[in-house]
Amino acid sequence: MATVTPLRKDKPTARELLQGIKVIDVDTHVSEWHSLWTDRAPAKLKNLLPRMVGEGAERRWVIGEDTFLFGASASSAVMRDGQKSRGLEFFDKDVDDVHLAASDVHARVKLMDEQGIYAQIAYPNILGFGGQRGMEVDASLRLEAIRIFNDAMAEMQVESGQRIFPMALLPWWDIEASLAETERSMKLGLKGININSDPQDHGVPSLGEKHWEPLWQMCAANDLPVNFHIGASDTSTSWYFSSSWPELPANKKLAMGGLMLFITNLRVMGNILISGFLDRHPTLKIVSVESGAGWIPYLLEGLEYMSHEAGIEYQTSPSEVFRRQVYACTFFERKNFLDTLKQVGADNIMFETDFPHPACLYPQAMEHMADVIAEMTPEERFKVFSGNAAKVYNIDIG
Repeated sequence: MATVTPLRKDKPTARELLQGIKVIDVDTHVSEWHSLWTDRAPAKLKNLLPRMVGEGAERRWVIGEDTFLFGASASSAVMRDGQKSRGLEFFDKDVDDVHLAASDVHARVKLMDEQGIYAQIAYPNILGFGGQRGMEVDASLRLEAIRIFNDAMAEMQVESGQRIFPMALLPWWDIEASLAETERSMKLGLKGININSDPQDHGVPSLGEKHWEPLWQMCAANDLPVNFHIGASDTSTSWYFSSSWPELPANKKLAMGGLMLFITNLRVMGNILISGFLDRHPTLKIVSVESGAGWIPYLLEGLEYMSHEAGIEYQTSPSEVFRRQVYACTFFERKNFLDTLKQVGADNIMFETDFPHPACLYPQAMEHMADVIAEMTPEERFKVFSGNAAKVYNIDIG
């Protein structure tokens, strides 16, 4: 059952405190409908591109002849009747069982209106948060799967009335194909890219190497943000499965695994900052998605202390680079959020709900933050809930 945050008795609600602000939710997910690829596939690839096969407990997403991609789960904890499930129940729910807004653009916009959300950034499930699944099949098939996904997401963006903004997946295993798909995605109207955080897992140069310079140059020149969603690589996803003690029950493994997915982005952002490649691209925008913000002061202080002890000198300090170019997405944090906001700065934090995933702030997304919002200045409210995202993703808020 959904846990509803009580409205603040005799105090302004979050909606009232944010009145006049066009709230932008910077991390949501699309539950891929069964025909997403098959409806758009050329005839010769209909039985090779991602599709649902099997019956009952054997239902699953596959690619190629029969290469496993994902279970039948729609990755939504929000059920068709609007209730939010707890625990592991969502694993057994197909897209037909969950809230229509998880997959249907018109239902999604209706829900956004009900919740007081003006725009959303959206990410995938089936191909992996960073497009890392399906590496066992031919590269040309993987590329076609990504191209069709981006086409479908561009259609969703248009159909939403420019309210939902999916991030483009890239064929990151091939730099030339990545450049071509980035350029194609811009022409489709997509406003950012979503990339694997650890391409070295598959023998591709890591993101700090010069191999990637053309992509960073293209993104910087076109003001495209580069998004690093938690769990966007084999390495980061492995933390979900390996971080829990083996004797823990499944629901505790779910909670611990989810927490460790957040922490994987500390590693990703640390590597980005210590590598120094952002100094070569001082206008490139980097977003740490779904990872929260409370760990950032620790990362920056720790990175600078350890760098000093290791004799590392920077052209620009990690803290300065972060404030210049890196953005964090926060949702459940509230106990220490005001301190985090003060330390990190209101210019570098954005708001998300993670709809419709298990950790999402549903059904009253903003009421979860009401007491915190009440303590924020009007300028801070605008930046965190709208202005920063509008700037990062080039969204017109009028």
